[in-house]
Amino acid sequence: MTTSPKPEVRRRSGTLVAVICCCAVIFDGYDLSVFGTTIPALLEYEAWNLDAARAGVIASYAFMGMLVGTLICGLATDLLGRRRMLITSMSWFSVCMGACALAPNPELFGLFRFLSGVGLGGLLPTALALTAEFAPRGRRNLFNALVSSGFSVGTIAASLIGLVLIEPFGFRPMFAIGVLPLLTLVPIAYAVLPESGDFLRSKGKHDQAHRTALRYGLAENATPHEASDEDGRRAGLRDLLRRPLLTTAIVFALAGLIGQLFIYGLSTWLPEIMRSAGYPLGSALSFLATMSIGAIAGATVMSICADRIGPRTVAIWGFGIGVLSLVTMSLAPPTPVLYVAVALAGVGANGTAVILNGFIATWFPAAVRATALGSIMTVARLGGIIGPILGGLIVAAGVDVKWSFYVFVVPAAIGIGLVLLLPRRHLDGRTLGAAREPQPAPVRGGQA
Repeated sequence: MTTSPKPEVRRRSGTLVAVICCCAVIFDGYDLSVFGTTIPALLEYEAWNLDAARAGVIASYAFMGMLVGTLICGLATDLLGRRRMLITSMSWFSVCMGACALAPNPELFGLFRFLSGVGLGGLLPTALALTAEFAPRGRRNLFNALVSSGFSVGTIAASLIGLVLIEPFGFRPMFAIGVLPLLTLVPIAYAVLPESGDFLRSKGKHDQAHRTALRYGLAENATPHEASDEDGRRAGLRDLLRRPLLTTAIVFALAGLIGQLFIYGLSTWLPEIMRSAGYPLGSALSFLATMSIGAIAGATVMSICADRIGPRTVAIWGFGIGVLSLVTMSLAPPTPVLYVAVALAGVGANGTAVILNGFIATWFPAAVRATALGSIMTVARLGGIIGPILGGLIVAAGVDVKWSFYVFVVPAAIGIGLVLLLPRRHLDGRTLGAAREPQPAPVRGGQA
């Protein structure tokens, strides 16, 4: 009796997954950055009568939503899977961006910005996880770096589109563009994006997971995933609350908070700061694009340097570059020098954040890595809330323009001190195992 051959599985490339995820992150970057490009137009919109302080609070709403989105992302991904989580996130923030374009008052506008942030908070972790899973062997770091750079590409796009649309049409078309993912990328992702093999195995769909692995040339995970997820998270959290992990995690979290305060505070208010310095709207938006270009270059160059000399040293230099660039900007140098300083600010802000995330991922042992990254990034999100509010308060105070830069110099300098507190050596599994073992009771009175 002969058996019929099994049907041949049509092979696919993980590059397509990375392209879809990168496009999603580009829209993520656009949607987060578009508020900063439209602040001058919002402040001039007489119907809403916004001042800088109130605009700064509204700017923080999206980051508050991102904090909520980050917190619920893990649970939602366990229920939906990575594929549906990515599609749901894109659909959610697209609808909310359309609502922002139609908002009749600043109160509803702020609510829709918060709700869009909820969708954005779950997008980047999901996109990076899918990219890492389906990337070709030996190229995961490269693919993750390319997908991460999509955020800065989105910021550049917001700046360039703003140059064309804001002056003749106002702020509303800028937010209406945020609906494009729902109309373009979501249908493509729904049609071709695969589900995570880990998720399929956790739901008992081993045959489907096997077919996905064959189709994309992936090595299958032999460990029973479904029995380890919840126990792994609980064990990871217990380990993270012990020394030496807890102390280091706190320092990482504070450094990440400083980094996000620097990035989102400056990028949100840079166009308006430059307008206050006497530059026309077009030039003010070109400074934001320049900062984003510096962010892309900085993340790339600093990642290469971190592989050679270590992430701790590079992170120190990154915050140092940020301090130097901000001080230079406060001195009102000639325009060419100012553009260089703005680009270096992007290097110091975004490049340092990328290095810190990589440092976290390599320092913590695999058993607690996911828990550490999730916990630290959640705390770091607070910097994205504080930064826009802080920038808005300084602009609203009507002080000299240089103080708009000084207010970010201090956090960047504190960042240098925090990175200096981080360990030079990586933690290995044996150290973690020793931390798990119960410590002997102290000897009293000379008796054991």
